[in-house]
Amino acid sequence: MTSAEAAATAAFQISVQPSGRAFSAHANEAILAAAIRSGVGLPYGCRDGACSTCKCKKLSGTVQHGRHQPQALTAAEEAAGWVLTCCAQPLSDVVLEARQVTDESAYPVKKMPVRVATLEKKSHDVMLLRLQLPAADTLRYHAGQYLEFILRDGARRAYSIANAPHQQATAPGVELHIRHMAGGQFTEHVFGAMKEKEILRVEGPFGSFFLREDSDKPIVLLASGTGFAPIKAIIEHMQFQRIARPAVLYWGGRRPGDLYLHDWMLARVAEMPNLAYVPVVSDALPGDGWSGRTGFVHQAVLDDLADLSGHQVYACGAPVVVDAARAAYGAQRGLPAQEFHADAFISEADKHGA
Repeated sequence: MTSAEAAATAAFQISVQPSGRAFSAHANEAILAAAIRSGVGLPYGCRDGACSTCKCKKLSGTVQHGRHQPQALTAAEEAAGWVLTCCAQPLSDVVLEARQVTDESAYPVKKMPVRVATLEKKSHDVMLLRLQLPAADTLRYHAGQYLEFILRDGARRAYSIANAPHQQATAPGVELHIRHMAGGQFTEHVFGAMKEKEILRVEGPFGSFFLREDSDKPIVLLASGTGFAPIKAIIEHMQFQRIARPAVLYWGGRRPGDLYLHDWMLARVAEMPNLAYVPVVSDALPGDGWSGRTGFVHQAVLDDLADLSGHQVYACGAPVVVDAARAAYGAQRGLPAQEFHADAFISEADKHGA
């Protein structure tokens, strides 16, 4: 073995404070990938250097970053010791600070074939896709996590699981909400040639976006567009587990039709006394007949809640919405940074800076 090969296979110790969790990572392996492999639940979202969910403070050690988006980790942040664990490879032993580390997120990641069970168009650009799982496989996940499709060319596409995990016991299968992206390799297929009984390959579960059940704080759920998918799973989970914490969903779309399961939400509110629902439309037309809240969905939360210091926020959807909420809720409403949980829906164009 050459010295270069030996260096590439060297293993370094990654320690996480204040939890005290530790695991090993190879020199050519992203810290996050090593954590997932070791069953250590670091926070993360896109796994592709675009969303910043995995950003952690480096207390000691040296890393080298692979390709990532400048807005996910600025040069100033990197100089100050921040790292993106999804694309940071260790060059020495490393100590990180990450307050969301948990064993609960460490369900085994597995690959499996799935069969298209049903395709149901919920709006002009949203398809509700139900996948049948193999009879011999059990998928364990937390409400809010996501799966990745593995395409024939090796490319991957990530979609949040929209049904709660308890449903696997009686009706095994996965529900996904897929928005059509013009020219998108996968979504063009979903809205065009995809048929029932088609076989696909998926891997998961991934992500650290799920309800923290060790708290009794009131909950703000914030969704834009199909960011509602993991929120739906969380609401189903709360109903099944009889979680009685006060919760309010703010769901935003450009037009009323973008709130593609509006009636479903009204039905849940009727059944769950502690759940409220505030639909928000930003670009309603006169012909839409919309008489509800208007404007930006993250702003509606600011308009309604003067103090978020005692809340938890779960935000999902377009990066611009998630980023605006993260900045405003902390600076203007006192939300502790560790109580903002997010899953920004990063498109392939976003990932590659297009």
